[in-house]
Amino acid sequence: MRTRKRTTGALAAALTVVALLAAALVYVLGERDSAWASADWKKIEPGGDCQCADGSEFAFWDRRSDPKKVVLFLNGGGVCWSATTCAFAPHGEEYYDWDMRDEGPDNITTEGILDFKASGNPFTGYSYLFVTSCTGDAHLGNAAHEYGPELTVQHRGYVNGTAALDYLARQYPDATEVVVVGKTAGSVAAPLYGGLVSDRLPDAKVTVLGGQSGAWPDHPDFNTRVLDATWGAYDVMPRWAVAGTGPARWGPPDFWVKAGLHDRDLVLSRFDFAYDPNAAVEVTDWMSSDPPDLLAEIDANEAAIERAGPIVHSYTAPGDDHGIFEWDKFYEIEVNGVRFADWVDDLITGEPPGDVHCDICT
Repeated sequence: MRTRKRTTGALAAALTVVALLAAALVYVLGERDSAWASADWKKIEPGGDCQCADGSEFAFWDRRSDPKKVVLFLNGGGVCWSATTCAFAPHGEEYYDWDMRDEGPDNITTEGILDFKASGNPFTGYSYLFVTSCTGDAHLGNAAHEYGPELTVQHRGYVNGTAALDYLARQYPDATEVVVVGKTAGSVAAPLYGGLVSDRLPDAKVTVLGGQSGAWPDHPDFNTRVLDATWGAYDVMPRWAVAGTGPARWGPPDFWVKAGLHDRDLVLSRFDFAYDPNAAVEVTDWMSSDPPDLLAEIDANEAAIERAGPIVHSYTAPGDDHGIFEWDKFYEIEVNGVRFADWVDDLITGEPPGDVHCDICT
C-alpha cells in the first residue's frame, strides 16, 4: 500500500512537471506567434537596373517572421502595351501603376491573407516578400519601349522580380516552404517565378497559387507583339522556360506547362471567378470565343495545360466578382461545400486537394 502511494505520488509529480512544461511551451509559442503577427515591413531597394516604368526607383517589402516559411507575393497593378494605356497619366486616371508614389506598408492591405492575426489564415507566421508591379508588364519584361517622342516606358518587371528572388535566396536560404502568390496580373508570371524559386532553393517545397488570370489566352499575335516585341520577355527567360517553343507559341498557359515540366515537384494551383470582368479585360481581343466566354477560356486553358503533363489544382467560384487574396471574402467563399481558405490550407500543408468548380457559375 505504501509502495503504491509512492508510485502514485511520483506519477502525479511527473504529470505536474509535464503539464508545467506544456503550459510554458504554449506560452512561448504564443509569444512567438504574437511577435510574428506584429512584425513590421522593411523597405528593400535593390538598385542596379531595377526601376519603374517612368525610370523612378523600384522597391519591394520584406516582412520577416518564420524564416523557414515564405510567401512571395506578386502584386497586380495593371498592364499596358500602347501609347494610350502606357501613358504616365495622373494617378487615379492611369491604366496601370507606373511608379511607386502610392506604394508602401501604409498602403498594403491588412485583410485576407495579409491579415496576420486572422483566425484560419493558412499563412499565419509566414514571412512575406511583397513585390509590387510598377512596369506594366506583369513582372515579365526587360525592355525600354518607345511609344512616342515623349513616352519611353521601362518594362523592367522581370529585372525587378528576379532581384526580389535573389534577395529571397540570400535572406531565407533555409526556407523549407515557399508559396508564390500571384494577384491578378501578378498571377500571369506566377508559375515561372515558382520555377525560378525552385532553381534558387532546390530543397524547398514550392507552391504556386495564381489568382484570376486563368482566362489569359495563348494567341500568336499577343505572344509576339506584346510578350516578345513590346515587353522583351521571351529573350530574358531561362532556357527551361522557353525550350522548344518560339515566341509565337509562348503564351500565359504555356508558362504553367514549362514550370510544371521543369520541376515535377512544383505544386501548381489557381483561383478564378467564372466571369470576373476585370481579370482579363485587356486581353479579350485575343480570346478564342466571340463574344468572349471567360469561363470557357479558363476551362480550356486548364485542359490544355494538363494535356501537356502538369497538374493544376483549381478552384473556380461563381459570379463576376474581382479580388480574393486581399479581401476577407478569402475566408467567406464556399463552393460545393468547400471553403476556399480550407482548400488553400490543404494545398500547402498536406496532399493537394481536388478541383472545385461551380456547377451554376453565373
